[in-house]
Amino acid sequence: MKKIISYPISVIYYFFFGLTLVVFHPIQWVCYNVFGYQAHKKSVDYLNLCLLRCLNILGTRITFENKHDLPEGVPHIIVANHQSPYDIPPIIWYLRKLHPKFISKQELGRGIPSISYNLRKGGSILIDRKNPRQSLPAIKNFAEYLNETNRSAVIFPEGTRSKTGMPRKFSPNGLKMLFRYCPKAVIVPITINNSWKIVKFGSFPLNLGVHVKLTVQDPILVHQFDTDTLIEKVEQEIIKDIINQ
Repeated sequence: MKKIISYPISVIYYFFFGLTLVVFHPIQWVCYNVFGYQAHKKSVDYLNLCLLRCLNILGTRITFENKHDLPEGVPHIIVANHQSPYDIPPIIWYLRKLHPKFISKQELGRGIPSISYNLRKGGSILIDRKNPRQSLPAIKNFAEYLNETNRSAVIFPEGTRSKTGMPRKFSPNGLKMLFRYCPKAVIVPITINNSWKIVKFGSFPLNLGVHVKLTVQDPILVHQFDTDTLIEKVEQEIIKDIINQ
């Protein structure tokens, strides 16, 4: 019965999801081209707040737990496991003071209202994951941008989303580049639980009544450990609270 009900509710959700993207696309354009970065950033923050409200149509609840006072005036590297596209709006909204920017695949840089525009103009980078000659130098330049601006990188080192909630082995290359070229950064590990359940049946219908939980784990200073130890430590911090179900 729940899955049957999810069909019409998913249609309603996608209508408001698409409407939100279409409405915010010209808002972003005006903010970026007329008022500059800060206005554009605000528009992206509220875009993602509206996307969170759209999830409420599905009965989705978001719990974001952060017991840590993250320092200002330094770059941050936000590292999380990856379960669905719905991991992203809560990170952007709840950590908006950190100005999160994404390392994203280049295919997302075109064709999606609002989302593609933000990835191209908002400070994120688009990489060809099959071409290390392009992606690794791009991540190096991205790290230098973070140092100059004290903004934040968001990276999902699994590379692709887990369809069962259980994390894949982290790919270390992107993390190594960020750690090497952002030695003053604070690493913010985040454990994401249950967002995979939203797309349990695929992109349609979407599952109803999911409680998505994001937990900020203990921050780690890049300069405190060597790179290999850092990667292992961050991975363990993230996976220790993943719910196995």
